[in-house]
Amino acid sequence: MSTAILTGPPAPGSSLDGDLRSLGFDVRIASGAEEAGALLAAVPAGERVALVDPRFVGHLHALRLTLTDPRFAAAAAPGALTAQREARPALARALDAASATTGAAGTGTLTDGLTDALADALDADGVAVHRPQLGTLVATVPTDAEARHEARAAVDAVDDEAVRLRSAVKAHDGFFTTFFISPYSRYIARWCARRGLTPNQVTTASLLTALIAAGCAATGTRGGYVAAGVLLLVSFVLDCTDGQLARYALKYSTMGAWLDATFDRAKEYAFYAGLALGAARNGDDVWALALGAMVLMTCRHVVDFSFNEANHDATANTSPTAALSSRLDGVGWTVWARRMIILPIGERWAMIAVLTAVTTPRIVFWALIVGCAFGACYTTAGRVLRSLTRKAKRTDRAAQALADLADSGPLAGIAGRIFGRAGLGVLPGFVLALVATGVLVPAVLGRPFGDRGTVVAAALYVVFAGAAVARPLKGALDWLVPPLFRAAEYTTVLVLAARSDSPHALPAAFGLVAAVAYHHYDTVYRIRGGTGAPPAWLVRVTGGHEGRTLLVTVLAALLADRGDDFTLALTAMAVAVALVVLVESIRFWVSSGAPAVHDEGETA
Repeated sequence: MSTAILTGPPAPGSSLDGDLRSLGFDVRIASGAEEAGALLAAVPAGERVALVDPRFVGHLHALRLTLTDPRFAAAAAPGALTAQREARPALARALDAASATTGAAGTGTLTDGLTDALADALDADGVAVHRPQLGTLVATVPTDAEARHEARAAVDAVDDEAVRLRSAVKAHDGFFTTFFISPYSRYIARWCARRGLTPNQVTTASLLTALIAAGCAATGTRGGYVAAGVLLLVSFVLDCTDGQLARYALKYSTMGAWLDATFDRAKEYAFYAGLALGAARNGDDVWALALGAMVLMTCRHVVDFSFNEANHDATANTSPTAALSSRLDGVGWTVWARRMIILPIGERWAMIAVLTAVTTPRIVFWALIVGCAFGACYTTAGRVLRSLTRKAKRTDRAAQALADLADSGPLAGIAGRIFGRAGLGVLPGFVLALVATGVLVPAVLGRPFGDRGTVVAAALYVVFAGAAVARPLKGALDWLVPPLFRAAEYTTVLVLAARSDSPHALPAAFGLVAAVAYHHYDTVYRIRGGTGAPPAWLVRVTGGHEGRTLLVTVLAALLADRGDDFTLALTAMAVAVALVVLVESIRFWVSSGAPAVHDEGETA
């Protein structure tokens, strides 16, 4: 249990003691500086501790936001301060210093404004103290009866439950989610909170609902398609609810953010597979379209991830294009239009659900491919313009994040040492990655299945891809290196499977790309959670993007006349990659003990 120490006896008529207990705190009262220090030392080192001014007047939700958010080592508001395990030593030092000051003054009582002084001391000691944006919520320490009366009146004038419900919804969301989901899903989140349900439980319910929807789509009947569309929308409502529940109840966790993001991809790709299976029951093979939609979606997300990681801590990070975008954000209708045209998850799932219910899987996939391609072109073009017109200086951390996202394996490392530090090393990483992709993809598209020339192109791809990451990726367009590698690898698998004589090669390729994409998404979530990239051994075991690409082309050449064997080879690769990355990913997220986060992820 967390412990709250009141730095003196509560004011008459105060509900502070009961409010703190309702938030899960064991409340103790200190009569002086020395006793406060003793109480602090008595709290087990791994537990959260809070110091609260007994004169505090404010909303319960203001206390909740300040004292219970698990994401921050220390947090403060007027009259209230909290520290988790990692910030406890600094708090103890600050309190000792304050106690020495009051003791030297000849008093044993705590001075006014102690919590605010301690928060400043933590900042000075290098501990980042989070100060939540309270908005209309009240949190104050009145110094006399009149001020206390005014503060209580201000508390009564604002409904903190209404504020809590509003703040449970993302500040920036998609049009469909904002106007068709959030108006009621926030109340579902509150219902879940009052019954003790956790965000992870709601996330799991959303996954199960989507999997049932995929099963309905796989029946290939009109009734199954209608049920699939309805269940997909229900799954999306639950997907919004889990995040709103996390914000409403402040139940954030690293694993929760990982589950939410991972399950989003699992739900969508499982539904693609269900549609493809349903179409096959009616004699329509749409596996190539399903895999194409998945490739497009994943590459678009990698563009988002790479650009954000490359620029979130860059210095001199301004450009005329960014300034124009900021001005457009001030015009209401352009904000919604720009959010909708990129086909974010809310609009995308709504489109999939409606088209599944009333049309055919082929139409669903073509709509997805066209919409995602347009959104990808729009966002990528804007980001390229920003990158070319800004004078950003990227940090070593950003360059390392891009290198981790590149997923370069042992062959790229060897090629980089041989060629990257010689003549090829003078070219920007983006140019070399573009050359690598430009060598491979046309060869895969233009040559017959199993042609030895494709293997040569894949070998050249290894050389240029290795040279691309031989130096730090700090160029203006080097954030495009990971997306280019994803496009090259996924497209190679798609095209070779489509040209194979085996009718089951495309489903096997779908499984392989899904397994590899999971690995790439997992890398993103680790970096976002501040836990670093996956271990080097995992990248070596899975071969890196260049190793897997070369292996697939070699298998296609060796098994050109045996299509079923090529399918078996793709299936074996898919199973091997999936087992390795899933086991390592689950082991990491269950045991990492990483700080709690809540990743807003893709605009919903």
